[in-house]
Amino acid sequence: MDSPLLFVADLHLHPDRPAAIQTFLAFLAGEARQAGALFILGDLFEAWIGDDAAPADDPVAPAIRALVENGTWVGFMPGNRDFLVGDDYIARARIERMREPTVIRVDDLPVVLEHGDALCTDDAAYQAFRQQVRDPAWQRDFLALPPDERYRQALEAREKSGEAMAGKDSAIMDVNQQAVRDRLTACNARDLIHGHTHRPAVHAMSADGNDYRRVVLGDWFQQGSVLRIDQGEWQLASLPFAADGG
Repeated sequence: MDSPLLFVADLHLHPDRPAAIQTFLAFLAGEARQAGALFILGDLFEAWIGDDAAPADDPVAPAIRALVENGTWVGFMPGNRDFLVGDDYIARARIERMREPTVIRVDDLPVVLEHGDALCTDDAAYQAFRQQVRDPAWQRDFLALPPDERYRQALEAREKSGEAMAGKDSAIMDVNQQAVRDRLTACNARDLIHGHTHRPAVHAMSADGNDYRRVVLGDWFQQGSVLRIDQGEWQLASLPFAADGG
């Protein structure tokens, strides 16, 4: 893929947060059109309860489709909020679904991409929930419910999640360092890019005589966050929200 490469995650787009939506649309119509590829590493939406419940006036899919048609490849990896994005939406936006984890080559070196929640192995309760909702049988049963019931259950789950997070040590909700090392070893890579934790940073670590790098993408609650890789340079930067975002 041609440089630059762009990476985002945890946009949590929702009609109640118009500034994030407008900033992302401007990003797609601007900087992203000069990129060889855009990787969306999960939680593009605040919640997704099925393609059949997508807003009729959704501006995101047409904007991504326009970007793809302009020549930028776009990959999407589901996160813990939008794992129910289905084939209809994927086709509408003309994006490519990525498995988790995915390994790409950047400057001829392997780089691991994932949302990040699978690495938070210290949070046993969350991992049990993750296993449940990623089960195809559970998803099939959930999607068979009427949209109103799905929405009610999603709201209830978000409330319970917020209550649970309030009572947990922040360290438990971060990635486990051994899980990170195991992932890099399994993928024969020294670089990892992920989101989920909402703790943007570039972490350097060493193990077994090798140097490793872990880039954590930021969320889009107060501003945007993007990792740019261009001709060997890695830059994790923030994006000011659009002034007319509401």
